[in-house]
Amino acid sequence: MIGKRQSHFLPYVSVADIFRSHPQWRRVFGGLLLLVMWDASGLDLSLARWFGGPDGFPLQYHPLLADWLHDHVRQAGWWLLAGMTAAVWWPVGSLKALQRRERAWMMAAVWLSLLLVVTLKGLSRTSCPWELAEFGGAATYISHWDWWARDGGSGRCFPAGHASTAFAFLAVAVWLQAVSTRTSRALWFTVVSVGLVLGWVQQARGAHYFSHTLWTAWLCWATAVTVHALSRPVAVLATLPR
Repeated sequence: MIGKRQSHFLPYVSVADIFRSHPQWRRVFGGLLLLVMWDASGLDLSLARWFGGPDGFPLQYHPLLADWLHDHVRQAGWWLLAGMTAAVWWPVGSLKALQRRERAWMMAAVWLSLLLVVTLKGLSRTSCPWELAEFGGAATYISHWDWWARDGGSGRCFPAGHASTAFAFLAVAVWLQAVSTRTSRALWFTVVSVGLVLGWVQQARGAHYFSHTLWTAWLCWATAVTVHALSRPVAVLATLPR
């Protein structure tokens, strides 16, 4: 008796199935709901007023914030990005537990996170707080969701670019979840903490609203989870006989 012939083809799996099966996707949507609630609260401008007034933002050019926690941190971020990219071929620490293909997908998520933030920022017509008339500038406050309105400033302020120096590496925590939960959680805490500090730096200088930092965090997180979810069918295909 001839048994059933085994198929070497994967069953049909929809994109929706891929995302629904990912353990972090519900958390991503939950984070989105909280973020939308923050936007609806209108607290961005109130927080900006804590740091600035009619004469501008006193900490805008403070050496610690402007030089060390902005310029130098940004340079360090590029070095870290280069080192993590090189780790695709020459891994260290917990990254050794990932296959090269997995490390390549992970770094693709990091780069895509940065590219997404930079692209959205370049398209945004929302100006930074330090350009508002009530802080000594010429722009008027408009929501960053009003993509077609001009506020009288230079725009290109949403979302927060500097915070992405840290938040882009949320992808590393997502990939390491399967290797070591403890390491992944520690990395999550570190990345989120550094990202919030960098966001606070720009908030205090008048360069961003708090929502800009939160949206950068969510965009990087959502990008990481999306790429990770899409990479899993590829990982399955790679195990099939050729």
